Amino acid sequence: MTENQIGTIIVDCAFQVHQALGPGLLESTYEACLVYELQQAGLKAEAQKALPVVYKDVTLDVGYRVDILVEDKVIIENKSVAELNDVHTAQILSYLKLSGCKLGYLINFNVSLIKYGINRLVNNL
Repeated sequence: MTENQIGTIIVDCAFQVHQALGPGLLESTYEACLVYELQQAGLKAEAQKALPVVYKDVTLDVGYRVDILVEDKVIIENKSVAELNDVHTAQILSYLKLSGCKLGYLINFNVSLIKYGINRLVNNL
């Protein structure tokens, strides 16, 4: 399955979660529900996946964790904030670079319509 095919499923699952729960809940709630929906859709989805940093040929476990890793190819960073800012985008772009993944989604569930909260980011895709 390609990154773009996985991405289509991710967006559909995010819509389902937001439609059922609405805005205003904790990020961890949306994360758990989104992982559940992704797994129900037949995808491998891992929450709080450790992301080591490789620095000068040394692998360092410095405590970074991606919110959700899907099929070992796509990173999802969940938020439940009033407004996304540049540091949120920088965070997922760094995660894409560190992991070698090509596609990521920054999803803010604290919006009236989820289509305004989904941001697709790429790294050499």
